[in-house]
Amino acid sequence: MTYQTITSTDAEQLLINNDAVLIDVREPAEHRQANITQAQLKPLSDLNLEGIDTVNKKVIIHCQKGMRGAKACQQLISAHPDVSFYNLDGGILAWQQAGLPVNKTASKVLPLDRQVQISVGGGVVLGVLLSQTINPNFVWLAGFFGAGLLFAGLSGFCGLARVLAKMPWNK
Repeated sequence: MTYQTITSTDAEQLLINNDAVLIDVREPAEHRQANITQAQLKPLSDLNLEGIDTVNKKVIIHCQKGMRGAKACQQLISAHPDVSFYNLDGGILAWQQAGLPVNKTASKVLPLDRQVQISVGGGVVLGVLLSQTINPNFVWLAGFFGAGLLFAGLSGFCGLARVLAKMPWNK
């Protein structure tokens, strides 16, 4: 079984008709910054359907842009083969671009994917700089971050994202 993608306007219609539930798989800090009123928070780092009524309902998953949502759908399908899962195409950003309502706060926490990009980029730059100024062996630090990024891209598992999700600013 596989999941389907759904547009923001189609998802909104299912929610209005009470034919679906909406799950936000972003981290708590991201959810606080901007969220869809009907969305229930179930972060990808601790994803489960406990407490969510899925009987006779479609389950729409959303994240920031759609990538974590797709991953969440794949993860949930194996545990719940009897449920119809939909990934919100373009995530909450597409929802906003469609002119649909979003609750926003003044919180300025960066989305998790950007935190990962900054951390990896910083680690690579630091490794190169240290290898040129202190000891050539520091180039392995850049290699470590590069290998981690390659592994994340190939496997779909990003250990750094899991670590960053547990940081106090993301709670």
